[in-house]
Amino acid sequence: MKKLFAGTAVLLLIMLGLAVCGPVGEKSVSLTVIYGAAAILSLLLLIGYFCLKLRRDPWFILLFSSVLVVNVGYFCLAVSSTLSEALLANRISYLGSVLLPMSMFLVILNVTGTRYPRYLPWVLMGVCVPVFFVAASPGYLDIYYKEVSFAVVNSVAVLVKVYGPWHFLYLFYLFAYFAAMAAVIAHAAAVKAIDTTLHAVILAMAGLTNLGVWLIEQLVNIEFEMLSISYIISELFLLSVHLVIHENRQLKERARQTEQAGPPRPVAAPPADEEAQSDDSEALLRALADLTPRERALFDAYMAGDSTKDIMAAMHITENTLKFHSRNLYGKLAVTSRKQMESRYRSVYAPGRQG
Repeated sequence: MKKLFAGTAVLLLIMLGLAVCGPVGEKSVSLTVIYGAAAILSLLLLIGYFCLKLRRDPWFILLFSSVLVVNVGYFCLAVSSTLSEALLANRISYLGSVLLPMSMFLVILNVTGTRYPRYLPWVLMGVCVPVFFVAASPGYLDIYYKEVSFAVVNSVAVLVKVYGPWHFLYLFYLFAYFAAMAAVIAHAAAVKAIDTTLHAVILAMAGLTNLGVWLIEQLVNIEFEMLSISYIISELFLLSVHLVIHENRQLKERARQTEQAGPPRPVAAPPADEEAQSDDSEALLRALADLTPRERALFDAYMAGDSTKDIMAAMHITENTLKFHSRNLYGKLAVTSRKQMESRYRSVYAPGRQG
């Protein structure tokens, strides 16, 4: 997952560089390429989410799908050749844009562990549908755009719009969702449902970044739709916080289970050298008590005979992270390998021996 984030960050920087710093004569070509690249990147991120070894969250799937639909709409609009094609592409982008704040809000509810009634998603969808139909009305009604025409600026298709009386509806829709997101994040931070203040700030940035970009685009004439990139950044913010919080909750649960279980109880056995055996037992007990929750979970997995692949999947870690924790574990237990660790443990706590 780290490689996915790193690759995405590099691609986003390249796309921003092309959009902002490209030569004037090549800017139109760059914008079309950037819209296409954003759509492809959105698709890859959606596929990447399905590759994560996590329980699938339907609202994350909707979020990633919404960003993909938005960017496909932007690209189709840029390459349109007629007004009807441009309006259709505009409707596609609005479909994703209307679903996106709803999915983002539900993702934040789940990430922060905030409880909500089961019917809430259906209520939100009921609000989403009429907002979409109003935003998709240009070409049929003049309520969202009073006037709309087709133009090609530097080989890039654009819609020249005069906003209608109902255009405020979409603005109110966005503000309502972002206000709700801010309220949920603030409440979760107040009741310590979020581990750190940094996580709360990142969650807030995921929503406020899009709102800020959207407001800038309304006030400043910018050729490039910056939302195509800010949406991708937001979904990465949300996914990264989700993964960190998920891992922390797992660690806390494992630590709680370890505390409840207590240290392993040795079965009395008459060793060849009783004094040496007693010293080894006490040393091992002290070493086990000194393990971190992650190291103890790894130790238990080794003792249970789990394979390396199963351990990485269960603990959601990479092979390098597993090696790092294994080295620390071996050092604390004064062994050099998994085999030696198992041998030492069973020599002290050998099941089946009689006292």
